[in-house]
Amino acid sequence: MNSIIKPLFLIVVAVAVLLTYSSAYIVDETEQVVITQFGRVVGQPITEPGLKFKLPFFQIANFFPNNLLTWDGDPGQVPTKDKTYIWVDTFARWKIVDPVKYFQTVNNELAAIERLDDIIDPAMRNLVTSYPLVESVRNTDRPMDTFESVVDENRKRVQYKINLGRDEITKRIVKQAGEKLVQFGIELVDVKIKRINYIENVRQAVYNRMIAERNQIAEKYRAEGMGEASNIRGEKEKELQVIKSQAYKDAQKIKGDADATATKIYADAYGADPDFYAFVKTMEVYKKTMKKDSTLILSTDSDFMKYFKGIER
Repeated sequence: MNSIIKPLFLIVVAVAVLLTYSSAYIVDETEQVVITQFGRVVGQPITEPGLKFKLPFFQIANFFPNNLLTWDGDPGQVPTKDKTYIWVDTFARWKIVDPVKYFQTVNNELAAIERLDDIIDPAMRNLVTSYPLVESVRNTDRPMDTFESVVDENRKRVQYKINLGRDEITKRIVKQAGEKLVQFGIELVDVKIKRINYIENVRQAVYNRMIAERNQIAEKYRAEGMGEASNIRGEKEKELQVIKSQAYKDAQKIKGDADATATKIYADAYGADPDFYAFVKTMEVYKKTMKKDSTLILSTDSDFMKYFKGIER
């Protein structure tokens, strides 16, 4: 008897464990569950985390994310209203707000991404195409004082009037695309433009224009620098000439004063003893003119030799 009860007990325990395992499931904080029975939704979606139960074997728990999900669009070429072709790269954040609709329409994340591609990308193209390029690039028409026209220093570069702005464009993309995603149980939380760039040929032309403008600004600064350098050199030369003129004036004054003093001394010496003065000056002339190999031919009654006439041999 015991040999029969024990196997039956083990079988009952095994069946109970199997039923419990197939009926119990755990809902995570980042998940929500839709219960289906033979493919049809049963009851309300389960969004609260914890241990949950369902009918074993007959009911299936379908898990869907309950947190924010990411959509990353493919960069595409878009013409703006002012006929400028640009590459636009966007991304978005979305979540499942009605898991029943989500299950009945797209059922899985891959299909949901395809729906997002079909809805967000056209909305982005529609909004970007409807406005000039500057509307998708800037939020305000605040003057950009880092750029200055090299043609007229008193006139700033042309300012654009921003009527909408980049943030408002993205908000309108969210509104336009979000209305179409409601039927799938999806809420579009936000759309952002990750990057805007010119297409390759336009980009190269813009780079060349920017380089040319920077070269013009550089030449302007170099010309101003050369002009300022010339002014500095001119001022330096002017100051140098003033200094030289003043120095020459002072030197000539000093020389004149010295000559006047010397002349006065000579005059005083001559006035004190004219004969001695004449003798000294004559000796100086003798010293300068009569060298070792000098030859002079003079008359015997020349005044030049008067101091030699009275010398005894």
